[in-house]
Amino acid sequence: MKVRIAWVGKSREAWVQEALADYGARIRRYTHLELGEVREEKGALADEMRRRECERLEKLIPPAATVLLLDELGEQMNSPGLAAFIGKQRDMGTGELVFVIGGAYGFSEDFRRRGRLLSLSKMTFTHQMVRVFLLEQIYRAFTILNGEPYHH
Repeated sequence: MKVRIAWVGKSREAWVQEALADYGARIRRYTHLELGEVREEKGALADEMRRRECERLEKLIPPAATVLLLDELGEQMNSPGLAAFIGKQRDMGTGELVFVIGGAYGFSEDFRRRGRLLSLSKMTFTHQMVRVFLLEQIYRAFTILNGEPYHH
C-alpha cells in the first residue's frame, strides 16, 4: 500500500523540513511514501481560495485512493486506532491511502465529500506543525502494526 500526504503551501521552516525528512525516511522502511504540496492561494475571498486550492489538491489524488481529510470537525482516533485503520486498509488491499491537509481556510464543501474527515486534536495547530504531527502518527502506526516498542 502506498501512503501519500498532500498539503497546501510550502514547508518553510528548517525544523519542519528536517522533521518531515526524518519521519519520511522512517515511514519508508514500512511502505512507499509520497509527499506532495500545492501552491497556497492568496488575494482572493476565502471561498475562492478554498475552491482553487482544492482543485490543485484533487490533482494529487488518484481516483481509486482512500482519502482522509484532516479537518477540525473530523473523527478523532487515538494512535492504536489509527494503526488499526491503516492496518485494515492494508489488509483489504487498498492501493493508496491519501491524507490531505488543507489550507488556512480548510476544504471546499465539494472536496469535503471526497474523503473521510479526520481530526488530530480539538486544539488548533499551525499547518506546519500538523504536517510533522501527522507523519509522526503514521510512523507510530506502522511501529504498532509491527509490534515495535516505539509506542508504549
